[in-house]
Amino acid sequence: FNEPTELAFSTILEENLRRGVTGLLATVGAAPLVDLNEIFTFARRWMAGTHSGTPLLGVHLESPYTNPAQAGALDRSSLRLPRDGSADSLMEYADVLRILVLAPELPGAPELTARLTERGVIVAAGHSMAREQDILAAMQAGLRHVTHLFSAMSTTVREGPWRKPGLLETALVNPGLTVEMIADNRHLPPTLMKLAYNAIGPDRLMTVSDALSGAGLPEGAHFRMGSMEYEVADGVGMMFDRSAFAGSTTLLNQMIPVLTDVVGIPLWEAIRMVSLNPARLLQLDSRKGSLEVGKDADLVLFNPDFTAWRTMIAGQWVQ
Repeated sequence: FNEPTELAFSTILEENLRRGVTGLLATVGAAPLVDLNEIFTFARRWMAGTHSGTPLLGVHLESPYTNPAQAGALDRSSLRLPRDGSADSLMEYADVLRILVLAPELPGAPELTARLTERGVIVAAGHSMAREQDILAAMQAGLRHVTHLFSAMSTTVREGPWRKPGLLETALVNPGLTVEMIADNRHLPPTLMKLAYNAIGPDRLMTVSDALSGAGLPEGAHFRMGSMEYEVADGVGMMFDRSAFAGSTTLLNQMIPVLTDVVGIPLWEAIRMVSLNPARLLQLDSRKGSLEVGKDADLVLFNPDFTAWRTMIAGQWVQ
């Protein structure tokens, strides 16, 4: 969603509707502040209008306050420090911004976390070199979510004889954090997905696609996110130098059979990880995430291979 145009938004949302997605956040990667303001303005206007495709529930900003040492495929030139004052302009879009990903160890991160939390924005830890004490300090300020487990995050290090847990280990054991993972069977091998499920359980764990515009493109195809260009290689988005993945090419419906058949998660728990758990994170579970009286009546009927057969949004068949 780094391209704020009618064509880009409609293409993404129409394709997700065909996959049975009944609501999503527009993920935006690292970009100059002027571009972010333009994207937020466009997203706000889009959300206020009436459109076909999957409804847009807000924006998920994966940057710019992340650690360059864990940038992955993000544009390092657009990364900033939480204390540099640039977040003031983002506060103007708190009605649209639902999740902001930051590195808790950066100077000013706890203060920015508190400001965002006060405005109703969910703060997530990701693309980070944080130690456990950094994460706990950010949690005191309102941090409560962790972005794509195992990907672009710190792990245990030794300082002399002492072992210092990182973001990964803290996410695995801390009940105050909800956690997401990319279940495309590319970003994480089965053993790590099983570790996440066994350690975290179905209540705190959710699945995200992490799909960029490479989703649906053939092997070898090139695609962009803002100023950055990547390619599809081995069934996943990839940096040209093979130093990091660049998003998934697998959309959410295709991850359900990975969860059930590869990881061994019961189907009802796998469905919960892509429906009720995300709705609870976004505080939308009073009307979304499950089929109950008084909720929005969003549902999808899947074929045996988890392609979407029929999709209903707000009680109306839209596909």
